Amino acid sequence: MLKVKEVMAKSILNKSKIYDYCLNPYTGCEHNCTYCYARLFMKRYSGHKEPWGEFVDVKINAPDLLKKQLERAKKGIVWISSVCDPYQSLEAKYKLTRQCLKELVMKQFPVNIQTKSKLVLRDLDLLLQFEEIDVGFSIATDDERIAKLFESGASSVKERLNALEKIHSKGIRTFAFVGPLLPGNPEKLVGLLDGKTDKIYIDKMNYLYTIRRFYQQHGLEEATTDKFFLEYKERLMNELKKRKMKFEILF
Repeated sequence: MLKVKEVMAKSILNKSKIYDYCLNPYTGCEHNCTYCYARLFMKRYSGHKEPWGEFVDVKINAPDLLKKQLERAKKGIVWISSVCDPYQSLEAKYKLTRQCLKELVMKQFPVNIQTKSKLVLRDLDLLLQFEEIDVGFSIATDDERIAKLFESGASSVKERLNALEKIHSKGIRTFAFVGPLLPGNPEKLVGLLDGKTDKIYIDKMNYLYTIRRFYQQHGLEEATTDKFFLEYKERLMNELKKRKMKFEILF
């Protein structure tokens, strides 16, 4: 059962090594992705005893805190989010991500949003007000069964693709993060992404040792080998080049 706790954060706009800032309206994530790197440290960092995916701290003062921090912050790209999905289902109730976007658009801070949820479409009116914004979806496989197995709380692959297409059609710069590479049909996946995204980023399973047993339990041992990752990458690259789509390999 999910344990939800409302908390007061001390800081919400934090320095990041990937972008200039990161913003996490929540600690914890309902999507409960088996491969999430946050599993390795966020439980210890947050002081929770519950397994990752079974707790969420809601930073109810995030919008007010952000407003104050933006007054003295140097303009830079804000990544939403680094250790949670900003559009997990609790966002429908609390609207913290939406309220933070309102503060960011008033100051016209560039924003990079990465999610696995169709809920981002709710905020399309705000996204269109940004002068500089990128919106991306993590889509690691074309196979709905595999996606449900590894990303039990996320929107379906079809729902993510539909949301990506709608946002892209509005002239907003979009991307797909194909990572970590999960079992599926790479050529089909590229075909599904074609025309919906400006760029695709590809990454392997970086913390495989933490979930190798999960792969074994579901008869997917072959997908843990270097051979799998290299062959899958080559097939993705070949199809992307064939379709003249922009991409970047991250491993």
